[in-house]
This record gives sequence, C-alpha cells and structure tokens, in this order.
Amino acid sequence: MRKFISAAIFASLLISGASAQETHKFKVSPTGRILVDGALFASPEKESFPDGMAIPEVRIGGKLTYDSWSAMMDVSYAYNKVGMRNAWIQYDFNPGNSIRVGNFIHQYGLQSNSSSQKCTMEQPIASALFTPGLQLGLMYVHYQPSFYAAASFHVEATAIKEIVNAPLFNQQGYGLLTRLAWRKNPRRDMVVHAGISGGFATPQRRLEDGEDVHDGFLMSAIFPTKVVQRQAVGTTVTHSRNLFKFTPELLLSYGRMAFEGQYFFQQINRRDNLNAFISQSGYATLRGQIIGKGYTYSTSTAMLAIPAPKTLECVLNYNYSTLSDPNAGIFGGRANSMSVTLNYYFNPYITARLNYSYTHAWDHISSSPATLNAFQARLMVLF
Repeated sequence: MRKFISAAIFASLLISGASAQETHKFKVSPTGRILVDGALFASPEKESFPDGMAIPEVRIGGKLTYDSWSAMMDVSYAYNKVGMRNAWIQYDFNPGNSIRVGNFIHQYGLQSNSSSQKCTMEQPIASALFTPGLQLGLMYVHYQPSFYAAASFHVEATAIKEIVNAPLFNQQGYGLLTRLAWRKNPRRDMVVHAGISGGFATPQRRLEDGEDVHDGFLMSAIFPTKVVQRQAVGTTVTHSRNLFKFTPELLLSYGRMAFEGQYFFQQINRRDNLNAFISQSGYATLRGQIIGKGYTYSTSTAMLAIPAPKTLECVLNYNYSTLSDPNAGIFGGRANSMSVTLNYYFNPYITARLNYSYTHAWDHISSSPATLNAFQARLMVLF
C-alpha cells in the first residue's frame, strides 16, 4: 500500500506540472482506471465460488506527449499487490509508422488491447491463454487504410520483475510476434477485416530443486470472473525447446451489428524425445447495438473503436479452450464457456456491464470437473 500511495503522489506531481510544461509544447494528462464488481454464483462447487463484491483493480498514471514523442507509465493496486503496468516510450515517424519500447501489450490478434477496451466482461479463456499480456520489449507498427502490420520482440513476462537483477535478467527467454491485417471499408458503416498473427518463443524460467532450469512454458486461465480467482485450465510444459503459434482473425461490421472471431494453434517442441505439445482453441463473438449509432473502425489499432456515449450494446460469446494433449501426455484441462453481456456506455469515462456466463471445465489431471453459472455487474471508470 505504501508503494501505491507513493506512486499516486508521484503521478499527481507529474500531472500538476502540466501547466508549467505547456510553454515547452509538452502535454501531460492523467490516466487511471477503477473497477467495481459484484457477482452471484451458482455451481455444484459453490464453496469454491462465494458470492461477493470486489474492487479488482485501481490504476493510476500519466501520459506525456511532445511533438512525435509520447510516453506512458501507470501502476496498479490489485488483490493486495502493487505492480507496474504500462511503462513505454513511443516515437511516431509519421501518422502511419511508429516504434514503441518498454512494457506494454504486443500485437497478437483481436484481443491485443487493454481490458477496458474489450466488449465482454472478461476476455475469452482462449484469448487469456494465448494472447500475450504486458511484456517488456520493442514493437514497430505500420498501417494504412487497407493494411495493418506489427512486428515485435519481447522477453518473458517475469523480466519486468528482474530488470534490476542482472544475473536473472540475462537468463530471460525471448519471443517474436507479428500481426498482419487486411481490411476493406467500402462505406463508413461497413468493415471487412481479415488477419493473421504468428509467434515464436524460447523457454521461460522454471525452478527445479531450487535451480532455474529455464525449460518450461506456463499457461493458465481463470474462470471468467474477477470476484473469485480460480483456475479453469492450466499446465506447465517442461523439457521444452521452443514454441510456435499462429491465430487467424476475422472481423465483420455493418451498421449496428459486428462479428469477431479467432482460432488459436500452438505447438511446443520438446527435448529428450518427448512428443510435441499441441493445443488448439477459439472463440466467436457477436455484437449488436440495441441503442446506438453503429460501430466504427480504428485503422491505427485494427480493431473496432469503443462505441459512442449513450450506446446500449448486447454481446454474445462462445469459447472453447484446451490445454490437454494425450499424445504429449499432458492434461491441463478443457473449458467450454458461453456468455451474454449488456454494456451501457454513459460517456467516454464511465461504462456499466451486466453479464451472465456459463463455464464448464474438465479433463485436468489434478482437479475434478467444475461448472460455474455467474451473474455479474461492473462499473468501470476510466480517465
């Protein structure tokens, strides 16, 4: 908590200096996020899913721009832990080309954005498993009206914790990611978007008898709620040599209707004559505005923009995920989930969500099948 208060004071001082910096063409603006969730659960394993309310995250920071340069830093307080989130510097060569370095979300499919920009209560389990979160690295982005391309290099997620510890930082695994998307927008209210992303990674940190053998890949995802943190699927693939993955994506939008979908394929090659571990997952999302002016498309991010204020949106989602591969002898579990979410966008800063989701997880080597019916509400404040 002391670290969080210190970070908040720092951000306040940074923001307060904005007026003094304006004479030097600086622009400094505050950033932040507050989530307030409530949930009622129905499940045969009710003792694992108690009803309740939570403030799953409070985030505060600032963004600075100066001519072609921009930078952002924020910290979060979530589940009694304080951590750095975004911390990056970006240079824009021109409106369609930029390079970014630091800790941020790299481009890999349609869900490569902040959780505040997603249309479902929680991102699909398939996306949580295979879409990278915040990673320390470098990314180049090029876009034009009909084409989008991003390529990046990153180190494993634990690197941000070890950046001041040279011996451990030097042992970090690394990865390469790319995202390509083609789009056709014959009219303002119609978009056809198709893309594909690919990735490669080396093994990450794994302890064995207290020693880092650096030969594993850890993958896991929780049930789609922030009020209770319980793993739905998860495994660690040991004796790994490298990882290859790809995901095709499709986005269609016409007026007040939109469709988004992805398929994920991932193969982890292993040492010692062990079979490769192969996993496949996917999701489909149908969006419709009950009240609204229709969807718009962001060419700079290759995603749908956040709907306009006073929009009421209904989102249907189906997800299938698996981390079980009998040929590799690994059973990390499978999960089916369906959800219905109502989003109301009061203004650019406040969004309310109502959600029902059904999730069934099974085929995990160390846990019994579990089923969850969740009824949730969220108030999200952004600034």
